[in-house]
Amino acid sequence: MNFKKRITRRNFIKGAGAGLFLSGLQFAWPLPSWAKSAAQPMDTGIDGIAARRRYDLTIGYSPIVIDGREGVSTGINGSVPGPLVRLREGDEVALNVTNRLMDTEHASIHWHGILVPFPMDGVPGVNFAGIPPGGTYHYRYRVKQSGTYWYHSHSSFQEQTGTYGPLIIDPKDGEPFACDRDYAVVLSDWSFEDPETIFRHINLLGHYYNFQQRTVWDFFDDVGERGFADTLADRMAWGKMRMSPVDLADVTAYTYTYLMNGHSPDMNWTALFNPGETIRLRFINAATTTNFDVRIPGLDMDVVMVDGKAVRPVTVHEFRIGVAETYDVLIRPRQDKAFTLFAESLDRSGYTRGTIAPEPGMEAPVPDLRPRPVRRLEDIGMGMMDDKIFGGMDHSKMGMNDGEKYPRPDPEIPGPNGPTPFKPEQGNTNVVMVISNPLYRLDEPGIGLGNDGWRVLTYADLVSAAPQPYKKTADREMTINITANMERYMFSFDGKKFSQHPGPYLFRHNERLRLYLVNHTMMEHPIHLHGMWMQLENGNDPIPFKHTILTKPGEALSALITPIEKGDWAFHCHLLYHMEAGMFQVVRVA
Repeated sequence: MNFKKRITRRNFIKGAGAGLFLSGLQFAWPLPSWAKSAAQPMDTGIDGIAARRRYDLTIGYSPIVIDGREGVSTGINGSVPGPLVRLREGDEVALNVTNRLMDTEHASIHWHGILVPFPMDGVPGVNFAGIPPGGTYHYRYRVKQSGTYWYHSHSSFQEQTGTYGPLIIDPKDGEPFACDRDYAVVLSDWSFEDPETIFRHINLLGHYYNFQQRTVWDFFDDVGERGFADTLADRMAWGKMRMSPVDLADVTAYTYTYLMNGHSPDMNWTALFNPGETIRLRFINAATTTNFDVRIPGLDMDVVMVDGKAVRPVTVHEFRIGVAETYDVLIRPRQDKAFTLFAESLDRSGYTRGTIAPEPGMEAPVPDLRPRPVRRLEDIGMGMMDDKIFGGMDHSKMGMNDGEKYPRPDPEIPGPNGPTPFKPEQGNTNVVMVISNPLYRLDEPGIGLGNDGWRVLTYADLVSAAPQPYKKTADREMTINITANMERYMFSFDGKKFSQHPGPYLFRHNERLRLYLVNHTMMEHPIHLHGMWMQLENGNDPIPFKHTILTKPGEALSALITPIEKGDWAFHCHLLYHMEAGMFQVVRVA
């Protein structure tokens, strides 16, 4: 009998008295110490975890119990999230990863945002073959950076089922800012549905999990605000595009429980402080499809690090963290009371929360979910401006209420030439709409933010705390277009799914490349480039470093890149189901 086919995640607990069996396993495999509530003061780092040069990580079936419901995860060393991997800048490290999943072709770990030789990047089919069942892969590399990162599987849907964890790198010359306590805060989304089932549902019906659709009463409300003619024109435009202005997320809280360090909102992960201390919170968005809006009611947050790189401190009350991004903030609670760490999904279908408090067991009020945002046509870069819709529709004459063309805001998109206009082949079913006048949107907080009376972070606020290590001028420019047919759940780059691209994108070793990203879709896409930094051209000096950029609908932005490691590297949307549906490509540095 084929053992690989016999042992699967589905039948792992069959015939074993599932409830009792899982209860015993849950006791055997608790959460890692760093993720437990009421952590104590740290003398040697996060929860007393010191940097190490070697880690042994095993991906295997692990029980998971959330709010009394039992399931099976693909955890790391028996837990979700996995162990906190703590390294030191400059060290040669050994990370040995073993695959105990017997129903898979392979497993993998990608060190997200870490600069490594390409055989160590961990993307099966791109720079290694993957880890076969029962096999071990020995990752070896010198650590060239410091900061807050994370690691996760790049195989199938294992990331959705729990194969992820935080990765912290200590700087060799000491931290650029001091704090009394230091906590990792890993945000994620968990479903008891198999990810294959989720993927099938959203392929068949894109809004399968979205129960926040507009109603006839919304129509009458809009008529009262905007008038009948404008409301009708808006509805007809969306109808012709076969899109909905409330399709903000593919998968929602209908099936997801949003987690903070493996805890549901009711489980209430808790961290401790003494009034007057400075607390560092390292927010990591390890979710599969969920962008979160993060705030701590009653406290300011000083954003001091983004995607592992220090920035000049920015004081805010809220920030949006896209899938795969990391944000480090400092808070300074003065009062002897609890505060809620609140992370609300972009589509407002749900939230996760934790507590920071002087004593275990304390809680603070949990904010109500805000109303679900509704996209306007101009929010996707096309409603009140020139645009063309494929499939025989042309809305280039669509005008604003005052009949004027929607203007591009100042400042304009950086770069001498701007992005190359995108002209897909006529009849390309991968592309539903093309934005002819993409907008500069780095100074916008994003849909649903900025109207609550408090300060919200934007990409335009980010200034690197380190000098510019590369030249400011570009040797070459290229454009990559983010494209989709959402009704058919097709996602692509330049109108082609991964399987349709004739070959990789070519970057030249050590060139200074200006890469334009143009989002021709009506959704936010966190775009991740492996193996090198993207420096976001936001008008500041020095410009900030990013490994993942959350692109807004109808947006054009540019990033400067210096490819320093030869080899093949993944380039993809970090919404897992979008990547699986085709929004993935290979970058070859030669």
